[in-house]
Amino acid sequence: MLASNLLRVSVIMILVGLGLGIGMGITQDFRLMPAHAHLNLLGFVALFLAGLYYNAVPEAAATRLATIQAWVAVIGAVLFPVGVALVLLVGPQFEPIAIIGSLIVLVGMILFAWVVFRHGFGGSARRTADVR
Repeated sequence: MLASNLLRVSVIMILVGLGLGIGMGITQDFRLMPAHAHLNLLGFVALFLAGLYYNAVPEAAATRLATIQAWVAVIGAVLFPVGVALVLLVGPQFEPIAIIGSLIVLVGMILFAWVVFRHGFGGSARRTADVR
């Protein structure tokens, strides 16, 4: 369930990111390129890869830490690009939103690293390799 939800959220994020990119192209106003890039990288790539990992290692996905990591990652993947966009469009008074968003992204990645180092490729992958 966790893997499936992350994959779904990541696909929504890339659609939003693509829409933003197309909108910038149509208007020839590329001020939001940094927000667009972070939305695509964090919202699609990072979440999609985490979803694939959790699909491949279901015992990792079944942990409470994985659920917390997924929520933190999604919140950061939304908040950070929004903060960057606000800074670019409105002004530096919105830098705290971008900073908080970036720190949330960092926490999400630290949690994901913890999950990966704790579970590796999972017990089922090791058992399959041992049989060969």
